[in-house]
Amino acid sequence: MEKMIMKGGFTNYGQEIGVLMLDTVFPRPKGDIGNAYSYDFPIRYKTVKGAAPSRIMGDTPDAELLSPFIEAARELEAEGVKAITTSCGFLAPFQKQIASAVNIPVFTSALLQAPVIHAMLPPGKIIGVFTERGHHLNNDHFKGVGWSMEKIPVQIQGMKPDAQFPATYIGNRRELDIEALKEEMLGMTREFMETCPNPGAILFECTNMCPFSSFVAEESGLPVFDVNTLINTFYLAKNPRKYL
Repeated sequence: MEKMIMKGGFTNYGQEIGVLMLDTVFPRPKGDIGNAYSYDFPIRYKTVKGAAPSRIMGDTPDAELLSPFIEAARELEAEGVKAITTSCGFLAPFQKQIASAVNIPVFTSALLQAPVIHAMLPPGKIIGVFTERGHHLNNDHFKGVGWSMEKIPVQIQGMKPDAQFPATYIGNRRELDIEALKEEMLGMTREFMETCPNPGAILFECTNMCPFSSFVAEESGLPVFDVNTLINTFYLAKNPRKYL
């Protein structure tokens, strides 16, 4: 009988996706990247202390946080994960630096999917990029993950200034009203569909929007991409379905 040899080197096994988490206390329903029940496979989490939402969600993330994120990414790699992502799409400007600091794939933001979405859509179609604070999301975030608004037509769709969504997540509240947030997501979707001249797809920058993906897809009739579609794509690439 052939021997079955298993190689070691780590303390823990079976957690292939590592997530760099912001330092938060708000609730995370199923579908949110910070809820492990969102996935059909184990996830390994690492909180970056001091990485409050308010330090990330500006015109650019706080540069002082880059070193802590790199350190946490290296810790996840040493613990055996096969890829690393983050819990906030506004970390896109850190993509190249974090990816260069480890020897495994890194995808800091769901925004990385825009070139693929653009390539699959008919010419002239526009991608709606949904975010909490539209006035902060800019071309520097897009360039951080390898594309620009000059090459890919997008419409940035933000929340209203008095919306509960940013008050909950950026404000780091300890409770949330799921129905209120759902209605804000649907209202955001309707506004996008009414104002976008040629909508083709929707891409969530915000990982906290993921629990509402199905509602947005049903309301818009468009494909919806988010950090979970990215995570699941990588996992399937790393663990292909066996046909034979």
